[in-house]
Amino acid sequence: MKNRVVITGMGVVAPNAIGLDEFLGAIKQGKSGIRHHQKLEDLNFSCCIGGIPPITQELKSKYLSPLQLRGFNSSGILYGCIAGMDAWRDAGFKINKDSSIDYETGMVFGSGTSGIDKFREAIYQLDNKKVKRLGSTVVVQTMGSGVSAYLGGILGLGNQVTSNSSACSTGTEALLMGFERIQSGKAIRMLVGSCSDDGPYIWGGFDAMRVMTYKHNQSPTKGSKPMSAMASGFVPGSGAGALVLESLKSALDRKAEIYAEVLGGNLNSGGQRNGGTITAPNPDAVQKCIVDAMKDASVKSEQVDAINGHLTATSKDTLEIENWTKAMKRKGDKFPIINSLKSMTGHCLAAAAAIEIIATVLQLKHQFIFPNINCERIHPEILKLISKEKIPTKMLKMKLNVIAKASFGFGDVNGCIIFKRY
Repeated sequence: MKNRVVITGMGVVAPNAIGLDEFLGAIKQGKSGIRHHQKLEDLNFSCCIGGIPPITQELKSKYLSPLQLRGFNSSGILYGCIAGMDAWRDAGFKINKDSSIDYETGMVFGSGTSGIDKFREAIYQLDNKKVKRLGSTVVVQTMGSGVSAYLGGILGLGNQVTSNSSACSTGTEALLMGFERIQSGKAIRMLVGSCSDDGPYIWGGFDAMRVMTYKHNQSPTKGSKPMSAMASGFVPGSGAGALVLESLKSALDRKAEIYAEVLGGNLNSGGQRNGGTITAPNPDAVQKCIVDAMKDASVKSEQVDAINGHLTATSKDTLEIENWTKAMKRKGDKFPIINSLKSMTGHCLAAAAAIEIIATVLQLKHQFIFPNINCERIHPEILKLISKEKIPTKMLKMKLNVIAKASFGFGDVNGCIIFKRY
């Protein structure tokens, strides 16, 4: 018999808020975290806006020791450590560097391009033939599993501790990997999540691809427009999200607060066939991922009350809505409510899914739908598929029982998870 899996802790570092309470308030209000960044303009970026979490030196010192922070120059790992430690404490656990090894708890914490500023710093040292000045933290800050290595040691986790990387689907994949480990009985708890660095060395490639908006450098909070007729490309973002997954039995035994239940989900790839490429989804695979996720969760299409989509404010938004309507066999006013957090945070790349999952779960817990800001004029092709009322631009209070969350990433990889109110 498979174990039921619930969420008992969450932590978030997002462009529009840091910490769960602040994030909840921000998404209810439709608060944007996107700002103009002079450094991008100085480097002749077309898109000079982005979402960067407002981290202060004081905040850093509350999570990491002076020794840990010495030579530390990896924003993504920092965000991941803050979100992960907050999620751990939120679940009711203490952080003690002298604790015994917790063999019942593991971690899958993903990242995209990690520690690129630290890597650049190291390259300059090498170019100047100052190898001995690289420092002992270069490796852990630039390796793919840097964030799980840091967090695993901070928390003393003894089950599987690893990192994954699947572009925009990273956080969705991490959660489903952790979910399956608990479901099968190989772990009692799993800390899951994802993080992403920020700045010109991460975002420059996207600017060169011309997929980021250049029309809102003077109006940054208006720049991210998922599902809008005025959408002109995505806005880059960064941050981290972390969740503590736990077997229902363990959560009940220790009387933990339960945010939601994970019913199931699916991961697949379009194989870069039938219209799918490294940067574009294969529609058949996207639809199959959604259908298979509902099947795995034993949920019928009509039971899904809302969708938190991937929806990036690019030309692919219309295709995503079409894929949802075909997979769910629901259109017009029969379609579920749908929203996109990217209107407030931008596209947080490898961190996007984890941050958006937390927003999804908060909606279930607190029975509301956060607004799609900057979507006053919905794309006309979308309005041919679903009713205008299904894309709210103001916060809604409503009864929610089941929400679907999906992510579609570079490499033609897909992930969909079904959450249920507990």
